[in-house]
Amino acid sequence: MLDDLDRKILRLMQAEPTLNLPELAERCDLTTGKATRRVERLREAGVIRGIEAVIDWRALGYAVAVSLRITLDKTMPRAFDEFLEAARRVAEVIEIQTFLGRVDVRLHIVARDLGHWQQIYRDKVLTLPHIADIEALMTVAAVKRDEALPL
Repeated sequence: MLDDLDRKILRLMQAEPTLNLPELAERCDLTTGKATRRVERLREAGVIRGIEAVIDWRALGYAVAVSLRITLDKTMPRAFDEFLEAARRVAEVIEIQTFLGRVDVRLHIVARDLGHWQQIYRDKVLTLPHIADIEALMTVAAVKRDEALPL
């Protein structure tokens, strides 16, 4: 599916996401037109989903991160859909993952401090529908977080 030139383009875009197309083309020894067509083809194929800013939430005053492992009451026919719809509306939830197994969903939540976390937990998390069990894991340190692939 990908050739060596596609991989080089992706490596450069991962390493320097602010690289503009003429700079990318120059580093790949391509014309800007050819580089543009390659990038567009990768976008159309769904390989490149977008380019985003990664914001350090700690720098914005969010000092607490909690990961919630949630088991849902699956006796309700739309438990997953209704839970996910409600969880998406909680502004402090920055990531939602679903799983197969004992744990159904993981929510990653940020808060300004422990008091704010307690407020989020009581007023927002505990009101989410169809929760059968919750396990909270407070983040002590993020050892590795990397979206880049070894291309």
